[in-house]
Amino acid sequence: MQLDIVIAEAMGPAGLDLLNQSGYSVHYDPSLWSDAQQLKEAAAEAKALIVRNQTKVNGALLDELRDIRIIGRLGVGLDNIDLTATASRGTPVVSAKNANAVSVAEYVLAAVLTLSRPILAASSDVKLGGWDRKRFGGTEIQGKTLGLIGIGEIGHRTGIKAKALGLNVIGSDPRLTPNDIAPGVTGITLLPQEEVLRQADFVSLHVPLLPSTRNLIDQAALARMKDTAYLINTSRGGVVNEGDLADALAHHKIAGAVLDVLDAEPPGAEHPLLHLPNCILTPHVAGAAEEALNRTALLIAAEVLREIQGGTSKYRVDVNSYLNELERAELAQS
Repeated sequence: MQLDIVIAEAMGPAGLDLLNQSGYSVHYDPSLWSDAQQLKEAAAEAKALIVRNQTKVNGALLDELRDIRIIGRLGVGLDNIDLTATASRGTPVVSAKNANAVSVAEYVLAAVLTLSRPILAASSDVKLGGWDRKRFGGTEIQGKTLGLIGIGEIGHRTGIKAKALGLNVIGSDPRLTPNDIAPGVTGITLLPQEEVLRQADFVSLHVPLLPSTRNLIDQAALARMKDTAYLINTSRGGVVNEGDLADALAHHKIAGAVLDVLDAEPPGAEHPLLHLPNCILTPHVAGAAEEALNRTALLIAAEVLREIQGGTSKYRVDVNSYLNELERAELAQS
C-alpha cells in the first residue's frame, strides 16, 4: 500500500489525530529512524516525511524518496537535515518555530532554581537520616544575573520570566540588528559576548548549531566565566566543547552546569560529564513538556497537510539564510 505520510519519530497525539483524520494514508513508527533501509522502503512513495531530531535526512535518503513534497521537522533544530541536499532537490522543510519556546524557557528557570536551592538533594539527605540546614540552605536568585547567548524567541521568553523572578538579564546575539527593539522592551541589556560571560551568574545558551557556533563555549569562553557561575545548555550539544567543560568542572573553574543536550546522544558510558557531581544531565527534554509536544505536533501536522495539498506554509525554513551562514563560515575558515 502506498503511504502518503510517514512519521519516523515520536509525535504528539494531537498531531497524529489530525493526520489520521485527513484522509491520507499515514504510517507512524517512532523507531523507524533507527533502520535506514526500512525508512527508505516505507517512505519511497510518500508525499511527506515527518522527523524529530534523530532521523538523518541526507542526500542518500532523499534520493530514495521519489514523490516527496515536504519534510516536517518536529522541533526547530536543523542539524540532522542536510538543507543543501533538500534545496538542490527542491524539497521544502517546515519546522515548528517557537512552538516549544515556553517549555524551554521554563526549563531554564527550573535549572536556575535547582542550582540555587538544592531541594532534591536535601530531600534525599533527610530520607537517609540527615538534617543539615547549613548545607542545603542554598542562595537566592533575586539580584543575580542571567546571561543569554542568543536572544531569539526562546531567549526573549526566558528573559521575561527571569526578570519576573528578580534576576538581572543581559545578553548577546550577533544576529540582532539596530531595528530589533524587542531586547529593550523585554529589559535585556545587550553586551558583547565576552562581557556576558564575565558578568553572568548563570549563562544560558540559545543558538543553533552552525559552523560559527560549534565549540562556541570552549576553554577560552569558560575561562571568562566566574568560578561561581553556572552554564545551562538547551540548544545543541555541539555548541559546547564537552572536553573543555569537563575539565573546567573537574577543576572548579566554574561552579556547575546543566546540560539537556550533548554532542552525541545518548552519551557513552565513559563520557566524562557523566561522572561529575557538579554536572546535571537530562535527556533532551527541555522542549518536551506535554503541552509543547502537542503544540509542535499540531503545527507540523497542519503545515504538512497544507503543503501536500498544494499550499505554501509560512513555517518553511529559510534555506538561503542557512546556506549563506555556512558559506560565511567556510570563508572565515579559509
